[in-house]
Amino acid sequence: MRSSEAAASRNYQGTLVVSGGGSVSSSRVAHYFDGTQQYERVEALDGEPRSIWRHNDEVQTLWPRARVALIERRDPRATFPSLLSGSERRVLEWYELRSLGRDRVAGLDADVVLLKAKDNARFSQRLWAEHQTGLLLRAEVIGSSGQTLESAAFSELVIGVKPQPDQVLAGMKKRDGYRVLRPAVLPTSLDAEGWTLAALPAGFREVHCAKRSLDPTGAADAPIVLQAIYSDGLTHVSVFIEPFQPERHQREVHAAIGATHTLMARRDDQWVTVMGDVPMDTLKKIAAALDHKR
Repeated sequence: MRSSEAAASRNYQGTLVVSGGGSVSSSRVAHYFDGTQQYERVEALDGEPRSIWRHNDEVQTLWPRARVALIERRDPRATFPSLLSGSERRVLEWYELRSLGRDRVAGLDADVVLLKAKDNARFSQRLWAEHQTGLLLRAEVIGSSGQTLESAAFSELVIGVKPQPDQVLAGMKKRDGYRVLRPAVLPTSLDAEGWTLAALPAGFREVHCAKRSLDPTGAADAPIVLQAIYSDGLTHVSVFIEPFQPERHQREVHAAIGATHTLMARRDDQWVTVMGDVPMDTLKKIAAALDHKR
């Protein structure tokens, strides 16, 4: 709870490094809170230039090479350094909390804990929280044999910086010459879209279900994708359902990159993708429980 609160209410900026599946990426992160509202800037330091600006729940992603600005609502999934997506009490039903003592990350003293999965439906996580504020400094997803599948950590961080909300708001207005996309997201349910999910792995509950166009410009004839997100309070699984297209969906897929596992398969005239930071068997159980109403 301290870590989740700190991620929302503390002012901090630093460099975040994410590694997993043989790849490493880094970003400059700044987060400000003025007592009532949140402001955030994330600048990718590797690969395609990209910057993300957030004011509360509005998120704007700028792609300078393509001159495209994507504006959408904040994803309901918690992302580092946020931690919980639900009640902390529910998390402890499925993870055992163990203290691992103290350590240092980015020059800051940290309390280290292990959230050990109580079953095989999810991965364990090892967390480093800054001693004074509780802000998450480092997080690792741990495989069944104890190996680190994926990690996110600040390589340098300053907590308690002066908030600069005007800087974020000004950055969100710099869209001259950009093609602005505002993809429509329509809340719905699996049942309303002709699907049922017989059962979920223990602990997982639906936190979001919506449909959107596969074409972010909103072309009237573009295919529609249905997305449902499930969480045990700590980790997430997403289910995507879209019309089957032979030119795009040529074979079933079972893949793993770092902690993220992905399963893709045809279901009647639809293409189903199930993905999340959970073991492949968990994805298979969810896919098997998904049924298209006739």
